[in-house]
Amino acid sequence: MNGKSKGPSSGRGSGRGSGGYRGLSVRVKSARGRKISSTRWLQRHLNDPYVQRSKIDGMRSRAAYKLLEIDEKYNLLRKGQRIVDLGAAPGGWSQVAADKVGSHIDDIRVVGIDYLAMEPLPGVTLLEKDFLDDDAPDLLREALGGHKADIVLSDMAAPTTGHKQTDHMRIIQLCEVAVEFAREVLNPGGTFIAKVFQGGTEHTLLNEMKRDFRLVGHYKPPASRKDSAETYLIARDFRGVAPKLEAEPQ
Repeated sequence: MNGKSKGPSSGRGSGRGSGGYRGLSVRVKSARGRKISSTRWLQRHLNDPYVQRSKIDGMRSRAAYKLLEIDEKYNLLRKGQRIVDLGAAPGGWSQVAADKVGSHIDDIRVVGIDYLAMEPLPGVTLLEKDFLDDDAPDLLREALGGHKADIVLSDMAAPTTGHKQTDHMRIIQLCEVAVEFAREVLNPGGTFIAKVFQGGTEHTLLNEMKRDFRLVGHYKPPASRKDSAETYLIARDFRGVAPKLEAEPQ
């Protein structure tokens, strides 16, 4: 984090609600060609206290406060850890992670990936790449320098269709790919955090995660909009990958 911006570990970035911040109300005028629903969304966005606060704190996005609030509840991010951020754009979670773990240019400990381009972040290796591409996991491992990760973050979300079941299925599929990657790169005792939709994680995936992690649950941070169906799957204390058994000679 550069010295000009207020870091996420400052008082206003502690993660308690909106920090009591009340900005000036912004009124958005209708524009030719813009739908009424779009105007309403824009007005709600501009008047969102987390959006206003992110500009004051120098954060990449309001989503940064979701991670700050998750960390405040579970105390997950610590100095010296290595972090992988899947679906990193525009960089809010990577920004928080770099500050919390002490990542800097001479010792980069945070790797983020997204198919969207991002402005550089101090202490973060950013890969402009679709995580679903076949070579993406290898590129992430290479960026980690052969080290294991302590936390894998996933704020990925597929484009919504408006069909609840379809959207739920798409984000669960993303979560399945992300947790498979996490199993390969996490240190024993590591943590996996992923966005899912309310309505429950698929039973098969949840049962597998309970097998691989000692503590698995859901949490909706205050920074998540009340009308949003998103929640976060928090899986802690990775048991480690069991060694493969060699086949007995016939």
